[in-house]
Amino acid sequence: MKFATKTIHSGVEADPTTGAIMPPIYQTSTYKQEGAGNHKGFEYARGKNPTRLNLEACIASLENAKYGACFASGMAAIDTLLKLCSPGDEVITSADLYGGTYRLFETLYAERGIKFHYVSEIDSNKVKPLLNSKTKLVWVETPSNPLLKITDIKAIAEILRDHSAIFAVDNTFATPYLQKPLDLGADVVMHSATKYLCGHSDVIMGALAMNDEGFAKEIYHIQNSCGAISGPQDCFLALRGIKTLHLRMQRHCENAKTIAEYLSGHKKIDRTFFPGLENSKYHFVARSQMADFGGMVSFCLKNNSLSAAHGVLEKLRLFTLAESLGGVESLIGHPASMSHASIPQILRKKMGISDSLIRISVGVEDVEDLLLDLAIALD
Repeated sequence: MKFATKTIHSGVEADPTTGAIMPPIYQTSTYKQEGAGNHKGFEYARGKNPTRLNLEACIASLENAKYGACFASGMAAIDTLLKLCSPGDEVITSADLYGGTYRLFETLYAERGIKFHYVSEIDSNKVKPLLNSKTKLVWVETPSNPLLKITDIKAIAEILRDHSAIFAVDNTFATPYLQKPLDLGADVVMHSATKYLCGHSDVIMGALAMNDEGFAKEIYHIQNSCGAISGPQDCFLALRGIKTLHLRMQRHCENAKTIAEYLSGHKKIDRTFFPGLENSKYHFVARSQMADFGGMVSFCLKNNSLSAAHGVLEKLRLFTLAESLGGVESLIGHPASMSHASIPQILRKKMGISDSLIRISVGVEDVEDLLLDLAIALD
């Protein structure tokens, strides 16, 4: 099936009892057993729920994966991967990553004996010298949050080919509509499904997708044992949101490109971060592994101060100042005081997150209205 067809049909079959087109919400905590130990696959809803299984099958299909697992949040999905690490293991990751991921790494797992190596870019020159027998995980966001750096997934997969490290890609910003990391050599894909997959700012959810059966069994064991699962109502909403993923992403991409081009030529903007701009150092690799360039844009003001950034944010009317991203509505954030506030200021600046950096999640509104809102705010 083509991708657009998958979004509508994967993991979803008409209810055999009623013929309902949408799968039922199985709002139950437990299941009747025909006899002791005779449970027909369903015992307790922490382990399995039919609505969640539908969603897991759908997300796996979108990522060209054999197995999918859904969690109560994106952080719960990342936490599940980290639980595969033992004291003494090492993780290689980019310094440019979501603040919540950094917080999980440093305040929970680093204190439990996991060593994290942060590099400015995830490329072979940076990763190769750090690889050793203790390397358990290479963690990549591409595009990254918030500077939209692009990692060449194929290149990293190649240098890890003969290494036992797990290669994990956070595909939240791109979605499987634009990028399929497993096809490019990754071992596992993570989504904060809260964002583009669900797409309507009404669900908190995470997901993992993978192809290796043994690896999947480990993930399902942790999912069931630790219990950070997604509920059936949220799974139903995610299935509904995914049906329009391809339509929404097309408009997100179109609007983001128009806005990035506008910002890159504005007299008050110092730098615009968007891989779709031809002068971006990441444009070539993004074009080689993505179908389009996504709906996220970041920019820095020439007046690199908190007050200047706050002044722009206060004037906006259509762009809502809020955490998160990927909804149909346009959201705007200030990483230094919001999504990346948990990262120490010295490290933020070293990462390139300046005081005036602003991140936009471009929605699907009429782009002319969005441009006007930005023009007034930047005036």
